[in-house]
Amino acid sequence: MPAIKKTLSRFAMPGIIALALFSANSFADEVRTIKIATAAESKPLSWGAIGYEPQGYEPDVLKAINAKLPQYKFVMEGAADIAQETGLVTGKYDMATGGYYKAPSRSKQFLIPDAPIGASLMKIYSRSDSDIKEMKDLVGKKIVPVTAGGGVYKFVTQWQQDHPNEKVTITASSAGIPYPDRLKEVQNGKYDALILPSNLGQQTVIDNQKLSIKASEPVVINQTYILINRSAKNQALNDDITQALKELKADGTLDQLSQKWFGEDVSQYMK
Repeated sequence: MPAIKKTLSRFAMPGIIALALFSANSFADEVRTIKIATAAESKPLSWGAIGYEPQGYEPDVLKAINAKLPQYKFVMEGAADIAQETGLVTGKYDMATGGYYKAPSRSKQFLIPDAPIGASLMKIYSRSDSDIKEMKDLVGKKIVPVTAGGGVYKFVTQWQQDHPNEKVTITASSAGIPYPDRLKEVQNGKYDALILPSNLGQQTVIDNQKLSIKASEPVVINQTYILINRSAKNQALNDDITQALKELKADGTLDQLSQKWFGEDVSQYMK
């Protein structure tokens, strides 16, 4: 009898090992690697060049999404803006994040989850003793030049078209002066106000450099989204990310991460 048991054990062991290997391989096959391009120089939204682990609000949200979706393995890589969308079109990347707004052209070109990853709050930065609170208060004021064709330029141009009787003067510039220096120019009186999305770390600069600068309430709010390479295999990924983002908003994770990186709850503006 012991001999029979030993023989059976000898035959059983290879079968158990084979089953274990099959199960492990099956699980590995089920985990799909998702390559993601993140903004390389948009602190605190996202930063980290190639070879460095991306940091910031969006990378943290991506990690939280991945924790809810074990069927995927997210691999993030910092990339310049133009490289992100180009890489997404060619299939080099499966996804991209970088404070992207939803637009008809992007909706045709990419898959975009129904739930936003964040919100861009356009605010007016002025000296603490100024009476500037909203766009109409900028009539007759000197506004820091804005990037030609950029989001701020488009917003102010559209606002002016919608309010033809209230003349707000802006000038376009491609000088690329860092916004911390622009805040100092408002502080020293060279300009009366600066218009920028609030997710670029302005409040940290104001606090650290003890600037007497205040921020208005949002003058416009734009939802920001993840872009996904448009293909049949990515439809499930798009749906999974939509659901994960809804859950992260509901359980307070997006609130916590926005407080951590922006010093304010932007999730309250996410619809």
